[in-house]
Amino acid sequence: MHDRRFRFGVACSKGRSRQEFTELARKAESLGYSTLFVPDHFVDHDLAPTVALAHAAAVTDDLRVGTFVLGNDYKHPVVLARELATLDLLSDGRLELGIGAGWMTADYEKAGIPLDRPGVRIARLAEAITIIKGLFAPGPFTFHGEHYRVTDLDGMPKPVQQPVPFFVGGGAPKILALAAREAQIVGVNANLRSGDGTSPDAARSMTPEATDQKIGWVRDAARDRFDDLELQALVGFVYVTDDAKRILEGIADAFGVSVDDARVAPPCLVGTEDEIVASLEERRERWQMSYHVIDDGSIDTFAPIVARLAGK
Repeated sequence: MHDRRFRFGVACSKGRSRQEFTELARKAESLGYSTLFVPDHFVDHDLAPTVALAHAAAVTDDLRVGTFVLGNDYKHPVVLARELATLDLLSDGRLELGIGAGWMTADYEKAGIPLDRPGVRIARLAEAITIIKGLFAPGPFTFHGEHYRVTDLDGMPKPVQQPVPFFVGGGAPKILALAAREAQIVGVNANLRSGDGTSPDAARSMTPEATDQKIGWVRDAARDRFDDLELQALVGFVYVTDDAKRILEGIADAFGVSVDDARVAPPCLVGTEDEIVASLEERRERWQMSYHVIDDGSIDTFAPIVARLAGK
């Protein structure tokens, strides 16, 4: 059973120099954040995840490193398995392996990669996860599926962690069911069917009532595994302020939701330090959600909350 202790991660999409990225990784560790994450997009995101995370692991001692999340369509799972096992080995077992079916339309269009319908991408992701897990395990592995074929391949190196914690997130029933069955960390996200994570449609899919429904989907698919899962949210709006009402009204107007919904929605943490601490505790009670990831631009602002809650 998962202990539901709070953990906090930092997502970094920019890295303008070795010094800047090194300082970010070391700051995240020193401030008590659990994990440094790097996204996997071709648009508005600078860093190649596995390379950047190898560096972050090399310049820190205990900081975990994670992909948030790898686009399965961008690399063959045999290639990914070797890169990720190497990263886990060289970090002494600090990898959190985030992988998804792909969703950002601009990535596919600009890279010239065919964008299949969601059901096909999710089926391909399910096969990829099977392959990566098989190559992480001892001995040769064979898999002949609809999308991939691997024959008698002994994946090397083997990761230190057995098992490596997989992180899969989503906002619709099929992907959340896959996450519930296959991952150790489940991200409860917006529905990104529009291919644009900032659309009003995506925002409305993160209301408290919509989140209740998603947790229900996860619980139904996980069955006996649910109590072992760690539930995670990406927090895009962090404001430690005495003027929460004004900021929440602006968020609500921009995304077409109520102020009350904006106050409780997983992507928003707005209020005084005490109010944010109370909100996080309420979310854990309501949704079992204990792992929260903020953008690196909020690392200092959010640090007092991390100091109060991490590990509790």
